[in-house]
Amino acid sequence: MRTGTRLRYISVRILFLSLAALAAMPCPAFPQTTKKAAARTQFAKAEKDRRGLEGMPQNDRTLKAYEQVITAYRRVVSVAPTTGEAPTALVAVAELYQQMGRQFDEKYFQKAVDTYQFLLHEYPTSHYRADALFTIAQIEQEDLEQPDLAEKSYQEFLKRYPRSPKADEATQALQDISAGRDRAVKGGEKKALAEREEERKLPRVTSIRSWNGENYTRVVISLEEEVKFQSARISNPDRIYFDLYTAKLSAALAGKTIEVSTGYLKTVRVAQNQVGVVRVVLEVDKVKEYSAFLLKNPYRLVVDIHGEAVTTAKAEPPPARDTRPEKATTVPEVEPEKAPAKPAKAKPAASETAKVEEEPGPPAEQPAEPAKAKRAPAKPGRKATGALSSSSTAKPTHNGQHTMTRALGLKIGKIVIDAGHGGHDTGTIGPTGLQEKDLALDVALRLGRLIEEKLGAEVVYTREDDTFVPLEDRTAIANQAKADMFISIHANSSHDHSARGVETYYLNFSASEDAMEVAARENALAQASLHDLQDIVKKIARNEKIEESRELAGDIQQSLARRMQRSSHTEKNRGVKRAPFVVLIGANMPSVLAEVSFLSNPADEALLKRGDHRQRVAEGIFTGVSSYLESLGSLSSNLARLVSVNP
Repeated sequence: MRTGTRLRYISVRILFLSLAALAAMPCPAFPQTTKKAAARTQFAKAEKDRRGLEGMPQNDRTLKAYEQVITAYRRVVSVAPTTGEAPTALVAVAELYQQMGRQFDEKYFQKAVDTYQFLLHEYPTSHYRADALFTIAQIEQEDLEQPDLAEKSYQEFLKRYPRSPKADEATQALQDISAGRDRAVKGGEKKALAEREEERKLPRVTSIRSWNGENYTRVVISLEEEVKFQSARISNPDRIYFDLYTAKLSAALAGKTIEVSTGYLKTVRVAQNQVGVVRVVLEVDKVKEYSAFLLKNPYRLVVDIHGEAVTTAKAEPPPARDTRPEKATTVPEVEPEKAPAKPAKAKPAASETAKVEEEPGPPAEQPAEPAKAKRAPAKPGRKATGALSSSSTAKPTHNGQHTMTRALGLKIGKIVIDAGHGGHDTGTIGPTGLQEKDLALDVALRLGRLIEEKLGAEVVYTREDDTFVPLEDRTAIANQAKADMFISIHANSSHDHSARGVETYYLNFSASEDAMEVAARENALAQASLHDLQDIVKKIARNEKIEESRELAGDIQQSLARRMQRSSHTEKNRGVKRAPFVVLIGANMPSVLAEVSFLSNPADEALLKRGDHRQRVAEGIFTGVSSYLESLGSLSSNLARLVSVNP
């Protein structure tokens, strides 16, 4: 080890251990578990904190937030320095210092180098050792602009790990350093420095995630900033590649290959194809089509890959039957509940909403009659063991069509409920501080309990607490769970604070500017980006899912509007609408997004703060779900009556 580096390492080691000890002091003791278990628990907490931090828009991340996450990882090393989590935690600390160097102060790049040096000295057998040494050289070359130190680090890397996949990159880096010296000698030093500076400023590709399902795969490529991209497909072997322009790879992804065991996606390869161009290659099998769209805050490229539709035995449409709806019974009012509203500090975000082009809704219900039977009390927390079943025949849609879903008599066994927004993403905020994320979560949990207790279907939540979940992850969760239905719950907003009413959306392209404005707010996208999404929706839309989603939206809209109008006669039924919502793109099941009220309206906000009113919202959606299931033949007529009596 070089003398200067060794002296700096010794001082850093003392400082690091001191800080780790201080960070560990407030932590409670672990008398009931081993140090290994305690380290795993602390590491899981640190990982969760990091996901929350990196899920925030870059401009919203503070220096204090980074330091808190780093402290959480340091505690892992302090609690159990000999466990496998310790070196992994050190790598995370170094990566966070690199991010801090790019966002706040270049001094943090040196802290990243010092942390990697600490890792190499204290954990000489760690499988991170090669990557750590290579990254030290990269930081010295690109961030600290110390070519002499970088040259020695690259030479040491090649000496220790000559067969590493990154050996070629290290050799090329040494050649670049040598060439840089030559340019400086020839009087081109300023130009060379400018080129390096431009390259250093290129946004990085930071991570790649994927979900692999039966007939659908989603890949998400995370970026530091917006980039331009182009894609192409090549056969023999079948692969899809994306070239990302004016971009570079992060050190963690350099030369990386990700193996996937099941589904259409087999392997993901990523490399710096040339200066300023990153190539991501998806090796696939039996793919029918693919699409891609760019999202922001933070920026990421979402790639959807679709295979051939799973086919089932053909079935003849059922014989004609009386499709008039059964007479419903009056639903009793729910006793008020106490539900404290959470205060908010953020400023309201609003979106202009005016008259929206409405889809024709389902036919009006028959007048209600008194109940003839009572439903037995449901057991709390009851879970389903299979799909809802019935001997009844599915009805045609309100347009008189028999979709394949109805012809085959498919049943509903699993429903995914998505509470909109969460974490740092508050959604819209009411005049007195009620946040959309809190309202959506409360209604989602209430709806889930109703479905579990009264229908016996299994419920999966995209989130059950105040956690940020990216939009593209929510659909992927539903597909990976092989769900039969997807319901996303939101609240509306308008600059016109007198705007009221409920509306339900399904995925489709739209000609309505107002519907596109609602989608822009929920998607956190600009209008221009939304119009790009229209082309994606046209390409991937499946008539079967669109028709069933529209049918589900109609049933939910009718029952939800009727329920809301019981509390306020001025509550407007704004109808069923269509728009390109990111949270619905790629769903393999009937999927809808419900805007349950205008949170920007003071009267609606006051109602939504009450637990009994939130229960009415959940019951309105639940009744719509029950009506849809009945139309599929998934509910027996007796169960349908009981549900309508006691929703």
